[in-house]
Amino acid sequence: MTLEQLTKAGRAPTLPLRMELPSGELELLSLLRVLPGQRYVGEARWQGRRVLAKLLVGERASRQFAREREGCRLLAAAAAPTPALLDSGEASGQGAWLLFDFIEAAPSVEHLWQRIAGEPPLSPAQNDLLGAALATLARLHAQGLWQADLHLDNLLVKDGAALVIDAADIQAETVGQPLSQARVQENLAVFFAQLPATLDAQLEELLIHYLLVNAEHALRLEALLARTTEIRRWRLADYLKKSGRECTLFAVTRSAFGLIAVRRTWLNRLEGLLADPDAALAGLPTFKDGGAATVARLQWQGQDLVLKRYNIKGFGHWLTRFWRPSRAWHSWREGHRLRFLGIPTPEPLAVRERRFLGLRGRAYLVTPFVDGPNLLERFAPYVDAAPPAAELEALLALVEALRRERLGHGDFKGTNLIWHEGRWLVIDLDAFQAHASDRAYAAAYARDRARLLRNWPADSALHRLLDERLPPA
Repeated sequence: MTLEQLTKAGRAPTLPLRMELPSGELELLSLLRVLPGQRYVGEARWQGRRVLAKLLVGERASRQFAREREGCRLLAAAAAPTPALLDSGEASGQGAWLLFDFIEAAPSVEHLWQRIAGEPPLSPAQNDLLGAALATLARLHAQGLWQADLHLDNLLVKDGAALVIDAADIQAETVGQPLSQARVQENLAVFFAQLPATLDAQLEELLIHYLLVNAEHALRLEALLARTTEIRRWRLADYLKKSGRECTLFAVTRSAFGLIAVRRTWLNRLEGLLADPDAALAGLPTFKDGGAATVARLQWQGQDLVLKRYNIKGFGHWLTRFWRPSRAWHSWREGHRLRFLGIPTPEPLAVRERRFLGLRGRAYLVTPFVDGPNLLERFAPYVDAAPPAAELEALLALVEALRRERLGHGDFKGTNLIWHEGRWLVIDLDAFQAHASDRAYAAAYARDRARLLRNWPADSALHRLLDERLPPA
């Protein structure tokens, strides 16, 4: 295949893909990142060694190649920790390539963070991981460089150190001289905005890792926190938009007869299920089979899933539903909101709306099955006593996170909280709502608080304890 042919290969070209370069044959074995018709990044073999190949095609290839080469030059001049550039070149009118040393067993900071995100804020593992990332950012800043498209997937971890990748977005003020305070504050705010707000209280402690490497500027903590909050709010809005359109993360199709949105990594596994979800539900035992919804657990291609169908009870019910986003779509969106904010909930994997000429009917939501007792079951032995301290504190931390983000559940009963791997997960997001202000949220929190307490008799020790420990309405 040639670079020109790759332009038309779409999102999933046939692998392995062989391409003849001036320096020898390149065999692309897997794809890690794809922007169809523009960029293909993956593991490859070249001159008998493993490399990371970045193939650039399309109208922007030449400009992107120039940016990549310049970024690599800047990183090399600063002796920044980054995979070595082994070969690069451009074929006029076709595209360009860059081949980097393949760093084995080097997961991204994002990948490692997801493994430990549920630990208490700034646990030892979190401190080590974020400390390594901040030390690398400090080295860049000390040399006058910054990563303009800084995100946790652009930092790889090898032997406890963070390596910089994606050189196209490396920019410089004056190479070899420390970055200005304003630029440092802005770049650090972008980094911290990708972490849950629960870590904001530990931001000053985290900055020690940065200052041990680069103490050129006295960083203003209040200004950094304020800017972090602004960027996090913008990133959330952008992420929620992505959950409803075709992009790297999500596969989305819309027509007059339906909508399907899927986490792209699950697309192949769930294609058959989404084609006929009613058939998959038929004959299964259900958690719930009321008029408004049917919920069942099922095994699908080795995956333990929950399929929830939102029913239309009749013509009158349809008249109230056809003109607005379905409850499945609402749950899909709010589930992604929660996970973005670091609040535990099962990952929304796919959603489907049936439509007729754009008018909505039945809808379906797919999530992983999460094994664990709900709050009523877990606290049943402690109605007249105090529950385990760790579980009580986890519940209070969850409530505080919802309050911080002004999120109202709408049906905050015990069966909608699941104890799983040391955390309380929120489920059943049909009535979930993000409120624009503290004043608008106040009534919603009062209802959620009252609904939670109604799980136990008012004269029970557990009710009194929670009433005392929960923030007042």
